[in-house]
Amino acid sequence: MSDEVCERIIEAAEERFTHYGYGKTTMAELARDCDMSSGNLYRFFPSKLDIAEEICRRASIQTADALTAILDSPGMSAAERLKEFLFQDLRTTFHALEKNHRIVEMAQLITAERPEFHNEGLKRERDVLSGILSMGREAGEFEVADPDFTAEMIQAATLKFSYPQLFSRLSLEKLELELDGVYQLIVRGLAPAKVA
Repeated sequence: MSDEVCERIIEAAEERFTHYGYGKTTMAELARDCDMSSGNLYRFFPSKLDIAEEICRRASIQTADALTAILDSPGMSAAERLKEFLFQDLRTTFHALEKNHRIVEMAQLITAERPEFHNEGLKRERDVLSGILSMGREAGEFEVADPDFTAEMIQAATLKFSYPQLFSRLSLEKLELELDGVYQLIVRGLAPAKVA
């Protein structure tokens, strides 16, 4: 029963947050939307921020799961997997945020108020990157001593493209052009050194 109630609360909150915005939504309104008292709502989620965090966590897990599928894509080189990872991450987030700009407000708030949540999401994506780098190392395609550290550095270099609307107001076309340049630099840096 409690899982069902939590789902109802999440659905109602998603609807309100995307329509009215996080700041203009109250716990009392969410309780009314769920046909429950405010006191009962607080039993499931101690605050509105906790509800927003759960919504963002689910979206983050969904994105990471989609990126993880790249590891199982047949017939791709590690460089192709890396490119697919970077561009899929950019496009998924760009379209989600473009579709509803109110999500940007919520994402900024969660990142500021709950940095551990943000770090948790970054780690999920970094684990996939590390897997791609390990595949490239095993195939002799990448020269990588420490896939985890290298994944962290690639993530740091490409963070602008993971959360595009939080960092810029560029079009998707311009972001893709920039990302392709960054990707080319990364791939050249990962390539095994040529013996003279």
